[in-house]
Amino acid sequence: MTDYDGGPVALVRSVLVAAGIGDTVRTFPEGVPTAAAAAEALECDLAAITNSLVFDLGGEPLLILASGAARVDTSLVAGQLGSGTIRRASAAFVLEHTGQEVGGVAPIGHPSRITTLLDESLQVHRLLWAGAGDHNSMFSITYQDLLRITGARELTVR
Repeated sequence: MTDYDGGPVALVRSVLVAAGIGDTVRTFPEGVPTAAAAAEALECDLAAITNSLVFDLGGEPLLILASGAARVDTSLVAGQLGSGTIRRASAAFVLEHTGQEVGGVAPIGHPSRITTLLDESLQVHRLLWAGAGDHNSMFSITYQDLLRITGARELTVR
């Protein structure tokens, strides 16, 4: 996927279609750079927004897909993983590992596979919304499809 030149949103679309989900990307000219802005634009519950949060775990990226209504407890996550300190990644680190800018990171469409954790609390929602690679785009997906296409590990993150 590293040589794809159609841009991050086009890559996310292609991953969704290849996975049998279809193109569920919606674009908002006014932008949706935060979970609150996305929930308002989509007229959905803030908790159904799936934030793609990139952390630095010993120099390697860790992607946590968490509810927009939750704050990730990095100590809890580190304890469950049996690993060291999890730090919020810099914008440059996020861009390097995802090919996408903070505020628009998608759970898919990265240059290479990233260790991914999926917030178990998201499974109560019939439909989830996640960033689609930029500040203006979101895509819809079920919890089970998100789990399948990301290869994530389900975990309590808050």
